[in-house]
Amino acid sequence: MSPSANASLSSRSLLDKIQSWVRHHRQIAWNSLSQLLDTWVTSLMTWLVIGIAIALPTILYLLLGNLTELGGDWDGQPRISVYLKEEVSVSAGKAFAVSLSEEREVLTTNYISAEQALTEFQAQSGLANVIASIGENPLPAVIELTPAIEQAAGLKLLVAQLAADDRIETVDLDLEWIERLLALVAFGERFVIALSVFLGLGVLLSIGNTIRLAIENRRAEIEVVKLVGGTDSFVRRPFLYLGFWYGAGGAVMAWLLVESSFLFLAGPIERLMTSYSNTFGLTGLGIGDTFTLLLSGGLLGVVGAGLAVSKHLHSIKPN
Repeated sequence: MSPSANASLSSRSLLDKIQSWVRHHRQIAWNSLSQLLDTWVTSLMTWLVIGIAIALPTILYLLLGNLTELGGDWDGQPRISVYLKEEVSVSAGKAFAVSLSEEREVLTTNYISAEQALTEFQAQSGLANVIASIGENPLPAVIELTPAIEQAAGLKLLVAQLAADDRIETVDLDLEWIERLLALVAFGERFVIALSVFLGLGVLLSIGNTIRLAIENRRAEIEVVKLVGGTDSFVRRPFLYLGFWYGAGGAVMAWLLVESSFLFLAGPIERLMTSYSNTFGLTGLGIGDTFTLLLSGGLLGVVGAGLAVSKHLHSIKPN
């Protein structure tokens, strides 16, 4: 036989092996799913348990994200309001804002004249008649300043430097609110991480125990497969797919629980925020979050099944 013929046979043999491997995986994946659907009541109960464990940290994660968004225009940087003295003209105020924006400690500045501040206050407060009865504008011009620093010590130093300027009446920085918000967000993030780890372990144990029962129910079948020369990887494969379907199904249930919970909460929260003239609305799972949720559920299922199979498979010996 010529070398070219040997190379052709070798290439065809490798292709046949790959096709056979793909067919085998597809067949096992479908058979594993069919087994779960045949006992759909029991499977649904397991999926619900897994879904609840996954949904709890997911809901807290989304609520934390909405809480950060509810912080208003605060976009991760504190804001400083610089109130100018009455004798500072509009042109001088604008020039002062430009000079502040050139400082290294300042990211952006926004000059708001006294007339503009009055117009915005009348529109937002609904007290236009009361303000008109005063006869004069009680509001000063203000420069809204976004600092380039976030540390409390640096912010206090910047406020002290601004307050020393003769053109400035007062400088307002709600540093305590910022520190509390940062502390609350940091606590929420760590709490969600810790809860995710604990409930993730619970999901692994739940899937592992379910797979262990499946292994015991198929002990005789596994012994026969090993007796005729079946490898551990061949025996392990159906249980890995079974764990994947458990995890993926639990993630789907978690998605349904999260979305239904947010639909249930959306109406009251939107009515509450409307009473404060705020158009805030709850944001649920996006496409990327949904994909991450499903992928995480499937991976948890495979890991849990792999741990269970590795522990119990070696104890089964063919007689």
